[in-house]
Amino acid sequence: MGTTTSTQTPAGTDVPVATLDRARVQLDVSGMSCASCAARVQTALNKLPEVRASVNFGTRVATIEAPAGIDDTVLCDVVRKAGCDASPREAGTARIDDPDADHARSLMLRLAVAAVLFVPLADLSVMFAVVPSTRFTGWQWVLTALAAPVVLWAAWPFHRKALRMARHGGASMETLISVGILSASVWSLYTVFSSDHTVTATGIWQALVGSDAIYFEVAAGVTVFVLAGRYFEARAKSKAGSALRALAELSAKDVTLLLADGSELVIPTDELAEQHRFVVRPGQTIAADGLVVEGSAAVDMSAMTGEAKPQRVHPGDQVIGGTIVLDGRLVVEAAAVGADTRFAGMVRLVEEAQAQKADAQRLADRVSAVFVPCVFVIAALTAVGWLLAGGGANQAVSAALAVLVIACPCALGLATPTAMMVASGRGAQLGIFLKGHRALEATRAVDTVVFDKTGTLTTGRLTVSAVTAEQGWDGEEVLALAAAVEAASEHAVALAISASAPRHAEVEDFRSTPGRGVSGVVGGRAVRVGKPAWIASSGLSPTLTAARRTAESRGETVVFVEVDGQPCGAVAVSDTVKDSAADAVATLHARGLRTVLLTGDNAASAGAVAARVGIDEVIADVLPDGKVDVIEQLREQGRVVAMVGDGINDGPALACADLGMAIGRGTDVAISAADVVLVRDDLTTVPVALGLAAATMRTIKVNLVWAFGYNVAAIPIAAAGLLNPLIAGAAMAFSSFFVVSNSLRLRNFSSVPHHR
Repeated sequence: MGTTTSTQTPAGTDVPVATLDRARVQLDVSGMSCASCAARVQTALNKLPEVRASVNFGTRVATIEAPAGIDDTVLCDVVRKAGCDASPREAGTARIDDPDADHARSLMLRLAVAAVLFVPLADLSVMFAVVPSTRFTGWQWVLTALAAPVVLWAAWPFHRKALRMARHGGASMETLISVGILSASVWSLYTVFSSDHTVTATGIWQALVGSDAIYFEVAAGVTVFVLAGRYFEARAKSKAGSALRALAELSAKDVTLLLADGSELVIPTDELAEQHRFVVRPGQTIAADGLVVEGSAAVDMSAMTGEAKPQRVHPGDQVIGGTIVLDGRLVVEAAAVGADTRFAGMVRLVEEAQAQKADAQRLADRVSAVFVPCVFVIAALTAVGWLLAGGGANQAVSAALAVLVIACPCALGLATPTAMMVASGRGAQLGIFLKGHRALEATRAVDTVVFDKTGTLTTGRLTVSAVTAEQGWDGEEVLALAAAVEAASEHAVALAISASAPRHAEVEDFRSTPGRGVSGVVGGRAVRVGKPAWIASSGLSPTLTAARRTAESRGETVVFVEVDGQPCGAVAVSDTVKDSAADAVATLHARGLRTVLLTGDNAASAGAVAARVGIDEVIADVLPDGKVDVIEQLREQGRVVAMVGDGINDGPALACADLGMAIGRGTDVAISAADVVLVRDDLTTVPVALGLAAATMRTIKVNLVWAFGYNVAAIPIAAAGLLNPLIAGAAMAFSSFFVVSNSLRLRNFSSVPHHR
């Protein structure tokens, strides 16, 4: 430990800190409604002495490097003073709960109530304002009763956030929304309950200009539209955070500990320590990285390495936590547990990759820090200006309120979610699921598409590709004999061979030789099926030798078949390339995109698949963390990378790439980490998805430009007193209508990819 000193924090508390030792602390942060909130919390934390902090708005996690002696409660207090809540968390672990989903459900209830009340409120407000003769006794109370639940209860999340920000001397978009809603409501109450409601103007335009300033429908409309935007945003963030939750759910929760006397004890995985021995049975997940000390079994490694074939392990072999035992019983000695396991490293990779993406904040969040205070200043100056000009208090308040109302980001709240909704609907028709908009900013500049192999370019299912029979033997007979013996085995190659010849004789005296092959008696003949080195001990003919060389040059697995001591044939097993792969790659090349095959499989298999589909660049034998390194290297070269994958091992790379694209039949983790999910198992949707993503991003940008442009143009008109409340409400409605209409254009997006 380093020397310890006493440091005075902003809170006025003496906190012992270590000047030499530093610690990495993580906090779960709640109450952040936009990226500017994350930036404010990050700034507050970085003001502490010797503290470096980074706040991830997407995962709601603050990662802090601080002196080793600092108390977590001090860090949490700083976060609370910045307007949010925080609690300590263990580094490298993922949240099981989903706060964004809970928030979305709460918003949905408020949105439903607000929308139901808004429709009659808007109709009555317009009717009473323009046609005073329709008013009846108590009409004011009817409007108030309809508006109160909307502007008070439904809009409460905005009011609560605005109050919290005000207590800490800050302002956000919620402040503007809250003040606009409350100001419109208060002025409406004053208007409808005042004694004079006579409208003397004649003609439609004169009636509109001279009508009463009833703002109830405007206040309710702002509430409904912004709630809708926040609801869809919460749903999107819930999807974004599900990658870490999927990883957490995948890990083993309990482990069977083997005691010294040979008895077994089931304990939580958290209590497992290094050098503990634990038992893993078929179908169970290995709880920690370690060494096999007893037993033999086939282990599904695809989750961690991307290999299509299960790997058979024996005493002395290493196993990885998070993989699944398919057959046999293993006794494993734990070598790495908890945060030190490879599985925990995977969680950290996904989390860190998502944190990199969160740095690209939306345009609305980037300008809100300037936009909100500017609107308040303009509204105040408007009121003062009218008073100095002798316009009277009513005119001053009316003009200032018009500025607040017209500046409320109604269209701004719809700009992104409506485009995403329409694009998602159109994408579903095309077999594409767009999950979020942050990474879509890079789609127009994507110049490199990286493909995983197993399960992405290939089907991920082993099949018999060729059968070579020795002279005097029939290929079908050789395959039937091999299938009869392999039917008793659980090995992936055995399953492929037995499935290729469903009608075969029964095997007797079956035996499995680990690492070599299987043997048995079929129809009175001794049959052995296994690796070339095992069968070749009795000699191979040139025919079988050539068959082996040809198959292995294609990256296929070859087993030989021996009957009564004589080799009689060779069976080649391969992972079939998808029919759509070559067309998809050709289309990408036609658009001028660079393609790369990135896989954990061996170089021979990867090269063979790449040659089939037309990919020139191959990077093989790469582990999950290595895939992230490759993606980062490509980006450092100035490339804008789209990653296409399907496995758990692809999750970090999908999250790290500028655009992650997951095959819909892949694992939940890959689908959760990606930005675009290809629902149909058809790779021709890759170029189509890139086009749809780019079109969606263009639409969002146009919507945002219109929303901000509308405010910039409308605020001076409102400040000049030229906007009657009804006209302001109509302008706001038109702005929203434009944003929605522009988004609906995505329904006509063509499924035919266009060349550049």
